[in-house]
Amino acid sequence: MRVDTRPIGFRRHLRAEIVPGEAVYLVSPRGTTALCGNAIQKVAPLLDGSLTLPELRKASEFPAEQLDGMLDRLTAAGLVGFHTGPQDAAAGAYWDLAGVGGPTGGEVSVVALGGADAAAAERACRAAGLTCGPDAPFTLVVCDDYLDPALAEFNAVRLADGRPWLPAKPCGSQLWVGPVFRPGTAGACWSCLAVRLRSHRRGESHVRRALGLAVPVRVPEASLAATRELGLQTAALEAAKWLAGLREERQGALWTLDTLTLTAGHHPVAARPQCPDCGDAGMVAERTRRPVVPVSRPKGVMGGNGHRALSAERMWERFGRLADPVTGITERVVRDPQSPSFLHCYRSGPNLALPEGDLSALRAGLRMRSGGKGRTDVEARVSALCEAVERYSATRFGDEETVRGSYRELAGRAVHPGDCMLFDERQYADRERWNASGIPFEYVPERFDEEAEIEWTPMWSLTGKEQRLLPAAQVYFGGRPVASIVADSNGNAAGGSVEDAIVQGFLELVERDAVALWWYNRTRHAAVDLTAFGDPWVAALPERFRELGRSIWVLDLTPDLGIPVMAAVSRRTGGPAEDIMLGFGAHLDPAVALSRAVTELGQMLPSLPSGTRGYAPGLPPHLLAWLRGATVADQSYLLPDPGLPARTPESYGYVPRADLGEDLEHLVGVARSNGLEVLVLDQTRPDLGLPVVKVVVPGLRHFWARFAPGRLFEVPVRLGRLSAPTRHEDLNPIPLFL
Repeated sequence: MRVDTRPIGFRRHLRAEIVPGEAVYLVSPRGTTALCGNAIQKVAPLLDGSLTLPELRKASEFPAEQLDGMLDRLTAAGLVGFHTGPQDAAAGAYWDLAGVGGPTGGEVSVVALGGADAAAAERACRAAGLTCGPDAPFTLVVCDDYLDPALAEFNAVRLADGRPWLPAKPCGSQLWVGPVFRPGTAGACWSCLAVRLRSHRRGESHVRRALGLAVPVRVPEASLAATRELGLQTAALEAAKWLAGLREERQGALWTLDTLTLTAGHHPVAARPQCPDCGDAGMVAERTRRPVVPVSRPKGVMGGNGHRALSAERMWERFGRLADPVTGITERVVRDPQSPSFLHCYRSGPNLALPEGDLSALRAGLRMRSGGKGRTDVEARVSALCEAVERYSATRFGDEETVRGSYRELAGRAVHPGDCMLFDERQYADRERWNASGIPFEYVPERFDEEAEIEWTPMWSLTGKEQRLLPAAQVYFGGRPVASIVADSNGNAAGGSVEDAIVQGFLELVERDAVALWWYNRTRHAAVDLTAFGDPWVAALPERFRELGRSIWVLDLTPDLGIPVMAAVSRRTGGPAEDIMLGFGAHLDPAVALSRAVTELGQMLPSLPSGTRGYAPGLPPHLLAWLRGATVADQSYLLPDPGLPARTPESYGYVPRADLGEDLEHLVGVARSNGLEVLVLDQTRPDLGLPVVKVVVPGLRHFWARFAPGRLFEVPVRLGRLSAPTRHEDLNPIPLFL
């Protein structure tokens, strides 16, 4: 600095005001800084940017060494610097405020796609102090849709030549600018961003496929000259910042401005390590090929709604970023405004387990959207996020490991899908009647063709320590449909570790199996004593429900596997309609099973009338018929068996363990001793980082209406609940509606 002959002074965004004998005040758009001392009061008038360093030394009364030391400290504090760049005072102050010298000599290429205006974009760039040329080291790409197929081609060119570029959408009511894509770095490329953007356009994707369109559906332009100019000027400004040398984390995000509400935001754009264009396209398949080997995993939290590897607070801190209206895997995680004050329920976007674009999905009722519940607000929020993540992770992206062949060809390794779906031959024969309702979870597929060539996915058997195969269409949502296969989210789970996720997925399978045994056989069960668990929150629930005009009780559904399963039941106590609603829970710890059942029940309550509010809009006819017509007098299996003693914690013989690995080892042992196989598919997506698995145990029942021979008929007799198997025609005619 001591040999530089450029003018030196206070940064141009600072205004120096001297109060003699007190301080030199530097006033800026970001606040005021006070500099105290006799020396600075004497030097400050000389730091107006009119003097070079040699001239400043001559004008100052202080020795050069003392003056230089003062200037070094002021420079290090960002208060003094050489005046370079734009001669315009306001522009100079702006770039000083940014901490860079301005885009002197900055050159940009402008590329326009779709209906974007290249000439207008170039004018904006020149106004920002840039020059425009056809082969500049930096490119501004203006477009009217970030999913324009031409962007894929441009992205490939830039990945090849390594030049950075900036996309922008200056049209429409919502302006988009960024991120700056930097090929060759650890950041994202356009393809990484496009995957997330497509996931927010499921409805449009259906329309595009139905119309046979290869490009996004064109929507009417909704903008004004002012908004278009604002978008172009903002894009040019971001290009100028980059070329001026400004580097900050926010340049890796997508900035949006809603011009109707003036709401702006930065949306993180994450690199996908498995991206086929900038990452390792074989990463997901390689993970699937590896054995799933559980390890010791001490529990980070016990009680509440589960024993988990990480607390809910830690989970949200790590993974809350996955909820974003533009670049997240779900738009947002929001509290259900209709949930009771003493129960915490959240929503987290559409249910990706339902058929994409299928109008029958609208009849899914309570399963239309992903959501979560919990004893605390953060527990419910994380539960909702995890449900969205597990269903997103189970969606087919095309990079999954698959094997093609028929069941007959692969019979040594393949598991027959019928052993998992468990439809009865009479259901196949009567499938037209079953499917007439259009309700997704009552759908009966075609009979499985053992000779047909389909895609199979490897799964690891925790019981057999070997790789097995299941149809890809059975364990992933989306992708190429197979008429004889239906996928569902039963056994899909997320957790703070793979062990955590497997435990949760297995417990869900046990829960659904126990519910099916009860519901379709209409067996009577013992009550659970809510006051016996030493939990004031649970003990107070009957009174809290009375305040809602409802009653609540809990049934013990624990099956032959010995894992506590409970059903929470609630009915309206006033008025002709009882609005009976259910919630289920399973866990090795009976207190957690109880907590899960009552919080899931709470998750269903917002759909029911309360005060002046009627039924939630969109409930399908079959569900409304149940709510308005079912009574405990007609459905006596919903009530506790008065001849059985109420269950208490001592009824279950629970032995606590401090390690999730030990819990999992115990669960696998339970399955093995009952002749069941535990299959696991690691569906963790590298770009998300949140462990997700699909657990399948052939033979365990879903609680949907699937009536193949097996446990549904045998276990109630073995447990003494029935003297003989229920005849097919005597099964509960009401398919479970949750």
